[in-house]
Amino acid sequence: MIKRTGGVTVKSTAPHLVKGDTVGLVALSSAVEVEELGEALAFLDELGLRYKVGSTIGAKYKYLAGTDEERLADFHAMVEDPEVKAIFCVRGGYGCARIAEKIDYTLLTENPKIFWGFSDLTYMHIAINEFSDLVTFHGPMIMTTRKMDEISKKMFLQLFTPMEVQYTEIISPLTTIASGVARGQLTGGNLRRLVSTLGTKFEIRTEGKILVLEDIAETIPRIDSMLQQLKQARKLDHLAGVVIGSFTQTEADEAELLTLMEEYFADLEVPVVAGFKIGHETTNIAIPLGVEAILDAKEKVLRILPGVH
Repeated sequence: MIKRTGGVTVKSTAPHLVKGDTVGLVALSSAVEVEELGEALAFLDELGLRYKVGSTIGAKYKYLAGTDEERLADFHAMVEDPEVKAIFCVRGGYGCARIAEKIDYTLLTENPKIFWGFSDLTYMHIAINEFSDLVTFHGPMIMTTRKMDEISKKMFLQLFTPMEVQYTEIISPLTTIASGVARGQLTGGNLRRLVSTLGTKFEIRTEGKILVLEDIAETIPRIDSMLQQLKQARKLDHLAGVVIGSFTQTEADEAELLTLMEEYFADLEVPVVAGFKIGHETTNIAIPLGVEAILDAKEKVLRILPGVH
């Protein structure tokens, strides 16, 4: 059931997984060959999960994993399938924005199940959080199992047992840009994809929320430009807090990136902490989006409520 507290929608959570459950594998963005799934399927075996490989795996249309109609149909099929308890996106790239407007979000509301992915899937997270009122998971693609470290792999266990995620400096060094304590729903993901929602029906809503940001292969000027666009779109005006994740392959040192973040976030009068290993790195901590979280910038800790029930 969807509850509203103080005008804020409390998102529904999907049922947790149990060993023996079936999950669906789809490619909603760039193309992927069936032969590339070997390590991913082995990892699912380790988790005790069965799987159905979607029709988009092995499909190709230009630079996409099949036509828009094929990717949309594969997603809807997984949502409708009563055996499928979770939908894992196997690759990012580009493509989600092309099908977002045609998705039947009521269908997903009526058949709530775990949705997992990141990067290009940020567009899907925002759309599903908003139009299905459903919590989703920002986590590493199972295609990258070989590159994941052990702590990243363990984060999949939160799908089996409802548990609070607590991120502290035990995982990575954190830097406080602005102090304070905030409580709010988590939203966000890939900066480039967040900016691409502006001016559309899927425009990200940030009021009273804790914004998560990450990206890869963007230069400092490009990151500056995108943050400026968020600022001018007034998406930074009424935040509860900011979680700055991994910005990799920026061709800049950490100090330069931190200075840029300080320019945008230090004077917002909300807690802002940088250094979270959330994004395109070997350590990619999976977090649920759409749930309540507490960001304590003084103690450098992020506590997140369970993303399943």
